[in-house]
Amino acid sequence: MYNSLIFEREAPAIALDSDGYWNLKDPLKLSIQDVSGLKSYKVTLKSSSEDTVLYHEQFMEAKSPIELKIESPKSAYTMKDKEIKIVVEALDASKWNFFQGNSTQREYSLKIDKKRPLVSIIGNSYKISKGGSALVIFKIEDENLKDFYIETNFDKKFKAQPFYKEGYYIALLAWPIMESNFKATVVVEDYAKNTTQVYIPLYLREKSYKVSNIKLSDSFLKGKIAELAEEFEETQGVTDSIEQFKLINETVRLKNESLIHEITSKVPQKMVQDFHINSMYPLKNGAVVAHFGDHRIYSYNDKDVSESYHMGLDLASNAQAEIRPQNGGEVVYSEYNGLYGNMPIISHGLGLYTLYGHCSSIVVNNGDVVGNGAHIANTGKSGYAMGDHLHFGVLVQGIEVHPAEWMDDEWMKLNITDIIKSAKDIIDKKI
Repeated sequence: MYNSLIFEREAPAIALDSDGYWNLKDPLKLSIQDVSGLKSYKVTLKSSSEDTVLYHEQFMEAKSPIELKIESPKSAYTMKDKEIKIVVEALDASKWNFFQGNSTQREYSLKIDKKRPLVSIIGNSYKISKGGSALVIFKIEDENLKDFYIETNFDKKFKAQPFYKEGYYIALLAWPIMESNFKATVVVEDYAKNTTQVYIPLYLREKSYKVSNIKLSDSFLKGKIAELAEEFEETQGVTDSIEQFKLINETVRLKNESLIHEITSKVPQKMVQDFHINSMYPLKNGAVVAHFGDHRIYSYNDKDVSESYHMGLDLASNAQAEIRPQNGGEVVYSEYNGLYGNMPIISHGLGLYTLYGHCSSIVVNNGDVVGNGAHIANTGKSGYAMGDHLHFGVLVQGIEVHPAEWMDDEWMKLNITDIIKSAKDIIDKKI
């Protein structure tokens, strides 16, 4: 008898899905479970003026689990209480406790918050180009702020960080070259699940990128590809040259780029007082040998076999030339990364990163803080490179963007510097 299920001794388990707040509009999810099943339960709302029974059920046959969506009574929405209590009582069908069963009672104190967060756009770039970047600064007012982010039409959530004064936030945005459209909305939610969404008004500028049809030669396949195939675990045991190329160009590339995206998706949460970036020319007298956004379609014997996108700008000068970025920051990666070879990455703040691929050597380490113009590496042909050059990449929160914008003083003035200055003027006037 003592070990029989009908004499189980565990009280019903009660769980209310709540952060301690309620907006009275959205139902609260309540779950009641018990091993032997429930015999009865009751849910009561207690305010300063009255107790209201919301649910009360008794069962002829034991039932479990009970899943409820607790709706507030119509009278509750007009009450003045800033805090109420939800009391849940449950009795199971066990024969324990002299056939009286196991009972439990849970009391939840909930703060009432019916106000939606106030959100206003203080400033933003006028436009964003496909493959390009933009800036937005906004204000949030809410006593019970829980979460905020910038939602896009392509499932990317951009993070913002505190800016200048309390309640203000700043974020860089990016339009991936493989997305046909761009839409960004500031989404703010408080602990009571009140939500506000504000659209960021950006003019969209379409931009086309080069498509390159590249014929694979046997000398390339038996040379560079065969050499790389010996290096990667994905190509071990694969002898077919085309299959080797596909694995390297697709599977290995995806692995390498996933690491890059993970590293460059982080955004600091400390207060930003200002953000100044010098035009980016990391290689003195560097000539452009390959452009950003180039869609490369590879064929062999007149049959398309693979494709990729070139997500940086290739620059070349002298062999093993010194790489000296015009902007300092923290070195967040300084190791070998497959197709990218020896590859330092620098964080410049605000989710902006620069990447330097195919280096022959790296002279900085993870965690180093470097200044403007510091020597960080030398050009080379490590990884998937046929000749000595620098693969220069710029990323915003894990998304590759057009380096040309960040090499243009006028673009940065109009889209970054002026927006920040104007926002500060507006904030100072409001305060």
